[in-house]
Amino acid sequence: MDGLEAVEMKLSEVLDDNDSFRFDSEFFKKEYLDIDLKIHQHMTEKLGKISVWVTQGSNPIFTQNGIHCLTGRNVKTGTVDYNDSDFVDLQEYKKLKRFQIQQNDILITLKGKGSIGKIGFVTEVQQAIFSRDIGLIRINSSKIKQAFINTFLITKFGSKIIEKGETGGTGQSTLTTSYIKNISIPIFRETFQTRIETFVLSAHQKLEQSKQLYQSAEAMLLKELGFDDFSLTCNNVAIKSLSESFSVSGRLDAEYYQPKYDAILEKIQSYRGGFDLVKNLFTQNKTSYVRNKKSYYYIEISDINVSNGEIIPNEILVEELPDNAKIKVSKGDILVSKVRPYRGAVGIVDENDKDLICSGAFTVLKEKGKILKETLVILFRLSYYKDLLLKYNVGTSYPVIKDEDILNLPIPFIDEVIQKNIASNIQKSFALRNESKQLLAKAKAAVECAIEQGEAYAIDTFFYDL
Repeated sequence: MDGLEAVEMKLSEVLDDNDSFRFDSEFFKKEYLDIDLKIHQHMTEKLGKISVWVTQGSNPIFTQNGIHCLTGRNVKTGTVDYNDSDFVDLQEYKKLKRFQIQQNDILITLKGKGSIGKIGFVTEVQQAIFSRDIGLIRINSSKIKQAFINTFLITKFGSKIIEKGETGGTGQSTLTTSYIKNISIPIFRETFQTRIETFVLSAHQKLEQSKQLYQSAEAMLLKELGFDDFSLTCNNVAIKSLSESFSVSGRLDAEYYQPKYDAILEKIQSYRGGFDLVKNLFTQNKTSYVRNKKSYYYIEISDINVSNGEIIPNEILVEELPDNAKIKVSKGDILVSKVRPYRGAVGIVDENDKDLICSGAFTVLKEKGKILKETLVILFRLSYYKDLLLKYNVGTSYPVIKDEDILNLPIPFIDEVIQKNIASNIQKSFALRNESKQLLAKAKAAVECAIEQGEAYAIDTFFYDL
């Protein structure tokens, strides 16, 4: 019996808070029962009782552009990011009025093993609805602070409670809204909730300032290159001789010869400061790694936030690293995705105290000095450069490009002063983003402390300077 975990329970205890009538051992793991005991040491309320609405999203008809329809990829750790969303038209948006996002809504991902339970708090309202892989929790603010609920759900306690509710096998896992309504929320005094709210709102404010600085850097570069008022009004027909097409490129597909690519290249190469190719301005990092550590921090394509370039490595045991874990990277390296490059998965490694490995699906570059790494990242994330990368795509369902496609891209010699201003904005943006994360982490730690050691102790520990 060594190593066997067993829990003896009465039938009444099994049925308590179990509307789905689950009897599987997974649902009654000891760690879940321990968490339940800790939470019920305090006054609690069911999430459904303190909410005005808990629901699953709709199945909308999508369009190429228009009004945001948020999916699981838009829900981050405690925040909502409208970038890289799907879209619906105005008619569909109006038809699905009951699914329109409001200020202080809480979003939770409902589908996919490993993806369930991500929480997003809506502090920035844009026209948007949400799709069926997301649930919405709309709190009755007269009973409890929405920011406090958001924070509780991302604590280790909230995360485990959500994990407990997952049903289905690998790839088919789901979380039901009926389970969400039945989650017990610990109730603390309003003064404590207000202090948590202060941290959360300050974190979101810093994140918004971070976005504005990034957008300012992007606007600076667009203006310098003349892309701020540039429009692609090209014909859809290109006539090329064999000697200037297949004989040079080996490509005969129409996509490769779209006139818009010529227009973008001409605009870049006509920059008054001149230009050179990536391979002459940056060094490609191909350093392999020796598997002599117990674990490594691994970066794959999905670990880059396509809205801001943030890279979040995941620690993985060496024996569990995928075959494509190939390149040793370090702080300051630039990672450029070769898979679905139009998504803009490009970022700068900002870690310096971890054993970092990245996927071979990246081209990894190191700056030499003429062009700063911040300039290159902003360039590659501009819509015109992302458009240009489509020229080199091979494949349809899984489009990829090669190292040489990236290394042969033209890079304009941006004025040194402008580059320094861009770098300054990006560095300040990164700093604000880290401050935001620290504030959210502090709010989360304070709630966990209040649950484990009491509200008074949490106040003395985390709010002594307020």
